[in-house]
Amino acid sequence: MPRRKNSSTTALDTSAAKIGEPVPKAIIDINTASVGIPRQPEQDLGVELSALRKQVDALQQRVLNAGRLAKGSTGMAIRQTEAVVRHYPLSTIVLVAAVAGMFALTASRYLSPPRQHNSSALRDLRDFYGRMRERI
Repeated sequence: MPRRKNSSTTALDTSAAKIGEPVPKAIIDINTASVGIPRQPEQDLGVELSALRKQVDALQQRVLNAGRLAKGSTGMAIRQTEAVVRHYPLSTIVLVAAVAGMFALTASRYLSPPRQHNSSALRDLRDFYGRMRERI
């Protein structure tokens, strides 16, 4: 069965409304019985644009500073690594070989086909099945 339509509505006080005034899809203020968006104070667009430009400039400066900081810390890390390699060449070679070996072992485990692990219970079941077939 279709739902019944509710025909009772609440009346809006229209003493402030004018006949023929277009009703925008906006705010209905019940307290003042006014429909529409309240008037905003006039603002100079130049002032708003200059404030936005200042904010964009500040953000650009922050991004540039962060990039310079990252570049500087990367350069310092490179210089420190070069200094360690110069002072400890043998230890560096051993460390690099150990890391490469670790990566090779890890990669070989992931790239090798899975091994077949036959548990003892499965092996016993196969032997039992084989003996039964021989008897028949």
